[in-house]
Amino acid sequence: MAESKKKPTLKVTQTRSPIGRPNDQRATLIGLGLNKINRTRELEDTPSVRGMIEKVSHLVRVDEGG
Repeated sequence: MAESKKKPTLKVTQTRSPIGRPNDQRATLIGLGLNKINRTRELEDTPSVRGMIEKVSHLVRVDEGG
């Protein structure tokens, strides 16, 4: 049996509302699969996901190795 390689993931939780924020930040949250406070998604750790998280870092909490 082949061992499955587990890709590194990030656990991202929305902690603040996008109300009053620019539309691109709101769209970034939706792109991450977040649209309600306290919603959590486990996402693959890639440079593009890291960039999206950096853009809305003031609205989310990130747990490494989720």
